[in-house]
Amino acid sequence: MTNILDGITKAFELIFSGDPRVYEVTFRSLLVSGTAILIAALWSIPIALFLGTRNYRGKLFIKGFFTAMIGLPTVGLGLILFLIFSKAGPLGFLHLLYTPTPLIVILTTRAIEDVDQEIKNLAKTLGASEAESSIAVLREASGGVFLAGIASFNRAVAELGVAQLVGGNIAGLTEVLTTGIALETARGNLELSIAWTIILLAVVFGITLATLIIEAYKRRRK
Repeated sequence: MTNILDGITKAFELIFSGDPRVYEVTFRSLLVSGTAILIAALWSIPIALFLGTRNYRGKLFIKGFFTAMIGLPTVGLGLILFLIFSKAGPLGFLHLLYTPTPLIVILTTRAIEDVDQEIKNLAKTLGASEAESSIAVLREASGGVFLAGIASFNRAVAELGVAQLVGGNIAGLTEVLTTGIALETARGNLELSIAWTIILLAVVFGITLATLIIEAYKRRRK
């Protein structure tokens, strides 16, 4: 118990003293996760818009695929991505890291489907094109889309399996919060792993709480 309390005390000392390694790994985690979300959003939101505003054969299968991908064990996904993105893999030349596209797709699709489709019909009645009416629906679902992005960011920044297999946990290059926590805990360096855990929890809970406050404020304004 004494060792744990001592580790917690030293962890806060590392955080508040501005330890270079603590903040280097933290900033890298935020940068990698944020970049992953932006890249994923560029093509997952259009897919979600197509899924959420149209009816066609195979729609249920496609939605089921993305839903299943959410629950795919990340270690298994990490191995698949490692094989695909390795130098000998078909996409090795892209040098890509894991992006939470399936999560963004399915959550955004649900947000779009929750929008009253009469909005799209009204837009068409007023002379809007198919693309313009779809954008109107997406704008109405913006709150749900934003929440999908936040959920995806939280999952990305807390990811371990994929980050470990694909990133390799190279100090000063690919080490992020989760892989650093796992490594330093195994080494017995509790103060550093506790410091990173505190920061990781603060990021996840802080962003989630801020999002809920913003959404509550928007609802009161309506």
